[in-house]
Amino acid sequence: MQLNWIDWVVLSATLFAIVAYGTWQTRGSKNVKDYLRGGNKSKWWTIGLSVMATQASAITFLSTPGQAFNDGMGFVQFYFGLPIAMVVICMVFIPLYHRLKVYTAYEFLESRFDLKTRTLTAILFLIQRGLAAGITIFAPAIILSVVLGWDLIILNIAIGLLVIIYTVSGGTRAVNVTQKHQMVVIFIGMLVAFFLIVSKLPENITFSKALSIASASGKMEILDFSFSLNNRYTFWSGIIGGTFLMLSYFGTDQSQVQRYLSGKSIKEMQLGLLFNGLLKVPMQFFILLVGVMVFVFYQFNEAPINFNPNGKEIVLKSQYAEAYKALEIEQNQVFNDKQKIISSFIETNSETSKKYIALANEANDDIRNDAKLLIEKAAEELNEKVVSNDKDYVFINFILNNLPRGLIGLLLAVILSAAMSSTASELNALGSTTTIDLYIRNSGEKTEEEKVKISRWFTFAWGILAIGVACIANLFENLIQLVNIIGSIFYGNVLGVFLLAFFFKFIKSNAVFVSALITQVIIIGLYFLNEFEYINLPFLWLNFVGCAIVIIIAIIIQTSNGKPKTVTT
Repeated sequence: MQLNWIDWVVLSATLFAIVAYGTWQTRGSKNVKDYLRGGNKSKWWTIGLSVMATQASAITFLSTPGQAFNDGMGFVQFYFGLPIAMVVICMVFIPLYHRLKVYTAYEFLESRFDLKTRTLTAILFLIQRGLAAGITIFAPAIILSVVLGWDLIILNIAIGLLVIIYTVSGGTRAVNVTQKHQMVVIFIGMLVAFFLIVSKLPENITFSKALSIASASGKMEILDFSFSLNNRYTFWSGIIGGTFLMLSYFGTDQSQVQRYLSGKSIKEMQLGLLFNGLLKVPMQFFILLVGVMVFVFYQFNEAPINFNPNGKEIVLKSQYAEAYKALEIEQNQVFNDKQKIISSFIETNSETSKKYIALANEANDDIRNDAKLLIEKAAEELNEKVVSNDKDYVFINFILNNLPRGLIGLLLAVILSAAMSSTASELNALGSTTTIDLYIRNSGEKTEEEKVKISRWFTFAWGILAIGVACIANLFENLIQLVNIIGSIFYGNVLGVFLLAFFFKFIKSNAVFVSALITQVIIIGLYFLNEFEYINLPFLWLNFVGCAIVIIIAIIIQTSNGKPKTVTT
């Protein structure tokens, strides 16, 4: 699809203004405190929006509506542990980091344990966040390249270079300043999209009727109190696994820690995180609701049988073309039948009509699943790479085909702003961790100017590496899940190390170090056992399991060597 010139103007002007303002406003950092902690000038609302922008990558705005379109509102349970984690971090983590005046979270571990433990946790962070930085660039690039026909490699490089320009130039403060404006663009864009979707529904379909139609197909089932491990997102996985994931992410991941370490005071840091805790769950609920409204829109407007345009293109070149066309005819028949059922439901609101809506959508889902299988077979036959699972393409497809000119540019700016904001935080944190925890700590004293120069070069190097990862990456079942899976493999282990440092004063360095190494191997093993279906352990639980294992093994190792005297920090 070719963008209208108005969309190009809106898109280009928005992105250029954000990058230029962030670069100009934060130029000329002379010392490492200014460059890595923003001179400790950030107010609580800047911290809160920056923390939120770091987590809300482009994946959030591409994948989450598609997640709701397919599976409903249940994904919001993933975030239920976040407010709990914010309170714990405000009470335990922030006072300690502030008192020690650290630049990175991992500095604390050297004072509590030793250099090798600090180095190990820093390296674990660099591995998982380095991969994630590449994915946050790749996610919007692969989808925009498919839908708009843009070159994927050029998109990866363009997004990466835009981020590198202001992140290398202004450091932490540049990231904070730009993220504040990026979140404004994101909020405006998503609100506009929501109201436009609702306005495009038939005149007799009010918002409450739209919710009733979504509910009839199970899209409004928010809470699942089951203890079944077969359900990936439940109330309990969100409260338990989600809390441990959020504690790890916001308490020990430098990309987030660096956001609130830039605060003017301990109070500003705490208010910023509490602001995020209060607003994040409603924001995710709203983004999911946008996806549900897209689902309702397609109850009255026929949807593609597969939202990835490459899928149809490939299958029509294969021997499965006629079978695919037959599925399209079948889907059209189901759609026409569904119109009569929905009309009856609107008039009568009867349980019978509600049941038939659900059955019609189940039939449509079966057709879509059959289409995915044909796409996979066609791709295998033609030796082509294509994503049959089209969740990540639902929202962008809707935007490009149904929104007015100008607003398409705004929504594309939302997606790219989110990609840039999240990637900027990651590069900023990768650069500072490499500089402070690995290079400077092991190379002796440096002048302030040398530290800033080294930090810039490391940030630049990580930016180039992230672009490289993006260029060789491959699409996963669902991008938002991929990022959280990568985090879950590492976060529980790192959080366990920090909890041992905070609350288990008798544990010494060697026990923690050995325990962390063993735990990481175990968690990676558990993930692959689950992938090959030898066990049933959804990825969210890896955060809790990893945290528990590292603590238990450290206690066993320490007590078997004899319980030492209590260590104070």
